[in-house]
Amino acid sequence: MTVRLRSLASAALAAAVVLTGPAVASDTVKVGLLSTLSGPGAALGVDIRDGFALGLQHSGGLLGGQKVEVIVADDQFNPEAARQTAERLIKRDKVDFMTGVVFSNIMLAVGQPIFQSKTPYISTNAGPSQYAGEQCNPYFFNVAWQNDNLHEAVGKTVKDKGYKKVALLAPNYPAGKDALTGFKRYYTGPVALELYPPLSQLDFGAELSQIRASGADALYIFMPGGLGVNFIKQFVGAGLAKEMALFGPGFSADEDVIRAVGEPMLGMFNASQWAHDLPNAANKRFVADFQKTHGRMPTLYASQGYDAARLLDAAVRDVKGRLDDKEALLKAIKNARFESVRGAFKFNTNQFPIQDYYLRTVVKDAQGRLTNKTVGTVFKNHADAYAAACSMR
Repeated sequence: MTVRLRSLASAALAAAVVLTGPAVASDTVKVGLLSTLSGPGAALGVDIRDGFALGLQHSGGLLGGQKVEVIVADDQFNPEAARQTAERLIKRDKVDFMTGVVFSNIMLAVGQPIFQSKTPYISTNAGPSQYAGEQCNPYFFNVAWQNDNLHEAVGKTVKDKGYKKVALLAPNYPAGKDALTGFKRYYTGPVALELYPPLSQLDFGAELSQIRASGADALYIFMPGGLGVNFIKQFVGAGLAKEMALFGPGFSADEDVIRAVGEPMLGMFNASQWAHDLPNAANKRFVADFQKTHGRMPTLYASQGYDAARLLDAAVRDVKGRLDDKEALLKAIKNARFESVRGAFKFNTNQFPIQDYYLRTVVKDAQGRLTNKTVGTVFKNHADAYAAACSMR
């Protein structure tokens, strides 16, 4: 294998990163993978990193037939630290591509130096509304979704199921605001309560008291990573699961949250653009090999990291390694000539996906494992609400 990975992160992370292959040559494709690898959101960044690594493994350790060096860096869950590290990756390490950011506040902090340097950015998660609309940029491509989309799918589901009064909870940061905006775009009934706790909060006693007093018959949460784990445990512990139905986007009920919370997750509905039981061949291979390599079920974060690597492999192949031809490279990325694990995939004019969104529920499978099962399709070929404001065509 000719891929070389090195780390700008902590010693603990560096110990987990394997160096392989020969010394880096001038024809090596360099990727800066800046992600959240410490703090409450670390599991999300780890899954993106591991999914990306598996995508490289499936392309023979190459990108478009070229040797590749992936420089892994921890954004420390801190926008200013992330911006400084992004600038270092661009100016000192001279990366050809950037990827990996989990959180939208981090993405908004690193966007300017990346775009100014004309470095293509492949988003494996963060999809802020700003970059989907008026601030869209030819160097920003999102291989995941726009922040509102999964929430829109759950909003439609909650409305279709006939719930009459819904409480809403999301962290107080850009993706949290986008989340509830998306939910309310399709759920048009009464909102009992709308709460925005800090992104770093892990104790939700005050919020649970307010939710109980609201008289809601359903609760919709967007709580990523450790926030979701803590909240769901506290929600069930407070007895609220007997009083109201709980809904969330895919990342609030994904395999990492299920592993941490356990039985209280049973029956929770959530929406995602990906599921491990989608029957296409690319997804079957990804899921099987991820489990074999890491001993755990992949999350949607891992699937997005994997697709980012497969997209880059196709784009570098299509320009025959000529990364200096920016116009051709951007066109090759936008054409998205790769087999996505989610099935049909294409970019809209704002370079965010047009794709299907699925309803999942947490069940026990035939092996007795708690996991998600796909129960239906909420949206077909769904586009985000901001593309019309983007000047790119």
